[in-house]
Amino acid sequence: MRRVPGALAVLLFLAGGACRMGQPVLVSATGNMSTPGTIAGIVSAPGGDPLSGRNVEAIDVKSDQHYSAVTNITGGFSIKVPPGDYRLKVDVQSGERVVHEPGVVHINKSDLDANLKIVVGS
Repeated sequence: MRRVPGALAVLLFLAGGACRMGQPVLVSATGNMSTPGTIAGIVSAPGGDPLSGRNVEAIDVKSDQHYSAVTNITGGFSIKVPPGDYRLKVDVQSGERVVHEPGVVHINKSDLDANLKIVVGS
Protein backbone atom coordinates (compact mmCIF):
# COMPACT_ATOMS: atom_id res chain seq x y z
CA MET A 1 0.00 0.00 0.00
CA ARG A 2 2.94 2.37 0.60
CA ARG A 3 3.98 2.11 -3.06
CA VAL A 4 0.75 3.67 -4.36
CA PRO A 5 1.52 7.27 -3.18
CA GLY A 6 5.08 7.01 -4.56
CA ALA A 7 3.86 5.69 -7.91
CA LEU A 8 1.22 8.43 -8.03
CA ALA A 9 3.86 11.09 -7.34
CA VAL A 10 6.05 9.76 -10.18
CA LEU A 11 3.07 9.66 -12.56
CA LEU A 12 2.12 13.27 -11.72
CA PHE A 13 5.72 14.39 -12.19
CA LEU A 14 5.93 12.78 -15.64
CA ALA A 15 2.52 14.09 -16.69
CA GLY A 16 3.45 17.61 -15.62
CA GLY A 17 6.44 17.57 -17.95
CA ALA A 18 4.13 16.88 -20.89
CA CYS A 19 2.04 20.01 -20.21
CA ARG A 20 3.53 23.04 -21.93
CA MET A 21 0.89 25.74 -21.61
CA GLY A 22 1.61 28.88 -23.57
CA GLN A 23 4.13 27.24 -25.90
CA PRO A 24 3.56 27.34 -29.68
CA VAL A 25 2.88 24.07 -31.39
CA LEU A 26 5.41 23.62 -34.17
CA VAL A 27 4.84 21.72 -37.38
CA SER A 28 7.27 21.91 -40.26
CA ALA A 29 7.13 20.52 -43.76
CA THR A 30 8.28 16.95 -44.16
CA GLY A 31 11.43 16.09 -46.04
CA ASN A 32 13.20 19.38 -45.34
CA MET A 33 16.35 18.89 -43.29
CA SER A 34 17.45 22.55 -43.25
CA THR A 35 15.30 24.98 -41.23
CA PRO A 36 17.63 27.70 -39.98
CA GLY A 37 15.23 30.65 -39.67
CA THR A 38 12.09 31.33 -37.63
CA ILE A 39 8.93 33.32 -38.31
CA ALA A 40 6.94 34.07 -35.15
CA GLY A 41 4.08 36.29 -34.13
CA ILE A 42 0.58 36.68 -32.71
CA VAL A 43 -2.86 36.15 -34.26
CA SER A 44 -5.53 38.28 -32.61
CA ALA A 45 -8.94 39.88 -33.00
CA PRO A 46 -9.15 43.64 -33.68
CA GLY A 47 -9.52 44.38 -29.93
CA GLY A 48 -6.32 42.43 -29.16
CA ASP A 49 -7.94 39.22 -27.89
CA PRO A 50 -5.71 36.25 -28.85
CA LEU A 51 -7.03 33.67 -31.30
CA SER A 52 -5.88 30.21 -30.27
CA GLY A 53 -6.09 27.03 -32.33
CA ARG A 54 -5.67 28.83 -35.65
CA ASN A 55 -3.53 27.25 -38.37
CA VAL A 56 -0.89 29.66 -39.71
CA GLU A 57 1.06 28.83 -42.88
CA ALA A 58 4.29 30.36 -44.12
CA ILE A 59 4.37 29.91 -47.89
CA ASP A 60 7.65 30.33 -49.79
CA VAL A 61 6.83 32.77 -52.61
CA LYS A 62 9.33 31.12 -55.00
CA SER A 63 8.90 27.39 -54.36
CA ASP A 64 5.33 27.41 -52.95
CA GLN A 65 6.60 25.16 -50.11
CA HIS A 66 4.29 25.34 -47.06
CA TYR A 67 5.34 25.36 -43.38
CA SER A 68 2.76 25.61 -40.64
CA ALA A 69 2.00 25.95 -36.95
CA VAL A 70 -1.10 26.20 -34.78
CA THR A 71 -1.53 29.20 -32.50
CA ASN A 72 -1.31 28.58 -28.77
CA ILE A 73 -3.54 29.95 -26.00
CA THR A 74 -1.91 33.40 -26.31
CA GLY A 75 -2.40 33.47 -30.09
CA GLY A 76 1.34 32.92 -30.58
CA PHE A 77 2.91 30.90 -33.35
CA SER A 78 6.46 29.99 -34.37
CA ILE A 79 7.43 28.42 -37.70
CA LYS A 80 10.93 27.21 -38.60
CA VAL A 81 11.77 27.89 -42.27
CA PRO A 82 14.78 27.90 -44.58
CA PRO A 83 16.02 31.27 -45.90
CA GLY A 84 13.62 32.90 -48.35
CA ASP A 85 10.64 35.17 -48.80
CA TYR A 86 7.36 34.09 -47.23
CA ARG A 87 3.76 35.21 -47.16
CA LEU A 88 1.63 34.22 -44.18
CA LYS A 89 -1.84 32.72 -44.39
CA VAL A 90 -4.13 32.15 -41.40
CA ASP A 91 -7.28 30.05 -41.44
CA VAL A 92 -10.38 32.19 -40.94
CA GLN A 93 -13.86 31.12 -39.92
CA SER A 94 -17.10 31.91 -41.70
CA GLY A 95 -17.70 35.67 -41.80
CA GLU A 96 -14.09 36.51 -40.86
CA ARG A 97 -11.33 38.09 -42.90
CA VAL A 98 -7.72 39.10 -42.30
CA VAL A 99 -7.70 42.85 -41.56
CA HIS A 100 -3.94 43.19 -40.94
CA GLU A 101 -1.00 41.08 -42.07
CA PRO A 102 2.75 41.69 -42.26
CA GLY A 103 3.06 41.24 -46.04
CA VAL A 104 6.07 39.35 -47.43
CA VAL A 105 8.55 38.32 -44.73
CA HIS A 106 12.22 37.92 -45.69
CA ILE A 107 14.20 35.34 -43.68
CA ASN A 108 17.99 34.93 -43.82
CA LYS A 109 19.95 32.08 -42.26
CA SER A 110 19.48 32.07 -38.46
CA ASP A 111 16.97 34.96 -38.61
CA LEU A 112 14.25 35.25 -36.01
CA ASP A 113 11.51 37.47 -37.37
CA ALA A 114 9.34 37.72 -34.26
CA ASN A 115 6.50 39.99 -33.20
CA LEU A 116 4.64 39.73 -36.49
CA LYS A 117 0.98 40.62 -36.08
CA ILE A 118 -1.98 39.12 -37.90
CA VAL A 119 -5.40 40.53 -37.05
CA VAL A 120 -8.57 38.65 -37.97
CA GLY A 121 -11.94 40.40 -37.84
CA SER A 122 -15.37 40.37 -39.41
